[in-house]
Amino acid sequence: MKKGQIIEGIIQRVDFPCKGIVETGDGTCVVKNALPGQKIKCVVNKARRGKAEGRLLEVLEPSSVEIESPCPHFGICGSCVYLSLPYEEQLKIKEAQVKKLLDSVLCKPYCFEGIKPSPVCYGYRNKMEFTFGDEVKDGPLSLGMHKRGSFYDIVSVESCLIVDEDYRKILKCVREYFTKLQAQEVDITFYHRLRHTGYLRHLLVRKAAKTGEILIALVTTTQIPQKKGISEEEILEGLKQELLNLPLDGKIVGILHTKNDSLADVVQSDETDLLYGQDYFYEELLGLKFKISQFSFFQTNSLGAEVLYQTARDYIMDFIKPAKIVFDLYSGTGTIAQLMAPVAKKVIGVEIVEEAVEAARKNAESNGLHNCEFIAGDVLKVIDEIEEKPDIIILDPPRDGIHPKALHKIIRYGVEHILYISCKPTSLVRDLEVFLESGYQVEQAVAVDMFPWTSGVETVALLGREKAVEEDKS
Repeated sequence: MKKGQIIEGIIQRVDFPCKGIVETGDGTCVVKNALPGQKIKCVVNKARRGKAEGRLLEVLEPSSVEIESPCPHFGICGSCVYLSLPYEEQLKIKEAQVKKLLDSVLCKPYCFEGIKPSPVCYGYRNKMEFTFGDEVKDGPLSLGMHKRGSFYDIVSVESCLIVDEDYRKILKCVREYFTKLQAQEVDITFYHRLRHTGYLRHLLVRKAAKTGEILIALVTTTQIPQKKGISEEEILEGLKQELLNLPLDGKIVGILHTKNDSLADVVQSDETDLLYGQDYFYEELLGLKFKISQFSFFQTNSLGAEVLYQTARDYIMDFIKPAKIVFDLYSGTGTIAQLMAPVAKKVIGVEIVEEAVEAARKNAESNGLHNCEFIAGDVLKVIDEIEEKPDIIILDPPRDGIHPKALHKIIRYGVEHILYISCKPTSLVRDLEVFLESGYQVEQAVAVDMFPWTSGVETVALLGREKAVEEDKS
């Protein structure tokens, strides 16, 4: 295969994340955003030693299991990749992806429990970060998701199916409000990510599945819109009133104005002003209540999170009894720590995001859990400063997995069981190789579909020291 070559072939399988595999007489070609069984045409972008990467040009024949996508944005929006498949087929793909990755590093037998579906597959997201822009150069204002394969083009996704109707109403309201201001000749443009000019950056919406509480944040630069007779304060006040007048199933508890002058295309805060209500909302999981702020880490599928955390609790609970010391590393807002606290002697959570740590402390207090300690800092450094030694370690790291030096420090504790929760199975298997070399073995694992229609999947793996496994058998 050579760069620029046009290839036709059948997608044999899809590896994580959404890498379609085409076998040709000249080797293997990886094509993103294709589905198993499709006959496709692609152009080779890279080629080396019988392996190539291609860009999808056309689907010549659909897969035999494909259906008409229920979402009008499918194929244009870059978010969902499996919306033209029945949900059961998507689950099969993700289950096979996780099993293939685990089997690539695990030599000894282990119990793989397949994949657990999300309790709901539509309207499941409790957080969305929408981006301002235009769908085509110099086109009308868009507010939504990045166009598939594009860094600049934004698709207005006012019929998005992975959020509920309240999100769609809020999205439409905000876009129409600023479009109306533009028609009144207010110089209020979106932030251009190449020129670094403009005002409107992002719209952050968070809604609790259990309580129905909604938190909204408009993210802008400090490049204030110009027009005689109207101020930024008046613009924001007008937006606030438009939002509060919306007929929603949930309840808006807070509206924020977040200022961000970072050159990077990320949602962050240099300064945040409260326009209405409060800067947090509450969500409930497995009988516990959690206070969540604008940037608090919290699983984006609340009902799916209950499946994930119940699974984690089931895997590890018997090893925590009788009461033992549990380390919850990369603890976020302390969700897992608090679920383990009722049967543990003490749970120590470590999280680098200080805001999340503060929220974890308050959540534990409000839930009446007094045996939880949360420490702000990098796991790599903090575990050297903790005097207690763990009996059980729970890991829930970010997508890139665990820092290699931190990984070795964790292994040196020599605990008999480690529970690893991963949102990126490729990072999980990379870290598993180190655990295996250090005498650990995966005893059981399961995938959990937290992100229906997208390429994302969570994995829960229980690791035991081989010595501990042998003693249990005897």
